Amino acid sequence: MQLHSLRRITAIGGGHGLGRVLSTLSFMKHKLVGIVATTDNGGATGLLRESQHCIAWGDIRNCLSQLVEQPLAAEVLNYRFDCTSSLHGHNFGNLLLYTLDQLSARPLDGIQLLSRLLNVDNRILPMSECPTDLIATTNDGIQCHGEIRIDKLPVMPRKLSLSGSVTATPEAIRHIRSSQLILLGPGSFMTSVMPPLLINGVRDALRTTQAKVVFIDNLVDENGPAGKLSLAEKVGFIEEQLGKQVIDLVLSNKQEKDLKLPVIGGLQSDEDVYYRHNTSNLLAKLEEAAKQLLVESA
Repeated sequence: MQLHSLRRITAIGGGHGLGRVLSTLSFMKHKLVGIVATTDNGGATGLLRESQHCIAWGDIRNCLSQLVEQPLAAEVLNYRFDCTSSLHGHNFGNLLLYTLDQLSARPLDGIQLLSRLLNVDNRILPMSECPTDLIATTNDGIQCHGEIRIDKLPVMPRKLSLSGSVTATPEAIRHIRSSQLILLGPGSFMTSVMPPLLINGVRDALRTTQAKVVFIDNLVDENGPAGKLSLAEKVGFIEEQLGKQVIDLVLSNKQEKDLKLPVIGGLQSDEDVYYRHNTSNLLAKLEEAAKQLLVESA
């Protein structure tokens, strides 16, 4: 089965990794949905969250900037105010999304409005419309709050969770359940891939969906404890957090005997940025995965 014939694909993650997957599959138009992590507390996003107690807008803005067709629009979204401005450290796209949120009934309305203004046909959904932070519980039972601190942990935590009472965006749950293919990653394992999977609604939808799930591994090992994990350990960590094995296939250049899942290798890097996937190559590998996992309906 070819990707363009699928009724829906859902990609889950954050940062540049999710944006790269979405841009690779942007031809799917409204049939492609991105569910974006909203737990970032660093940089411009952290500044805005600290002052306004809002969701993290940075990864959503990043995804939109990789989906727009006009380079100038992407530059505007990613524009960062310099030290001569009272807005020093802030990002224009984040401020724009926050402003649209303030004028809308819910964060999703603001995202959809900006998507229409930018002529982005794919759907971008926050994992939750409630502000929340990532929490890591170490093997000693100590809780570490916030992505910035978690990224600096010397070893992998025992488990990850979210602060407060977090509900999934209803549309995200619906799309997971109605998808034929779900993509996890690439990106920072603990702070991009995992946060959406920690919400009860998303977790339950992944456990029960009929969709096939593909994990896209990073081309280069990331800094921090997650970069030391094997493929089998990453898959095992996801299984432990979800309470069920949901991954059906892995895209990775690593081959491991301990991983009891099919692996498609041969992933290539972008010519300009060595740690980002080449979009043409990634598309070919996703097509190969779809053919392996999905059978044409009679």
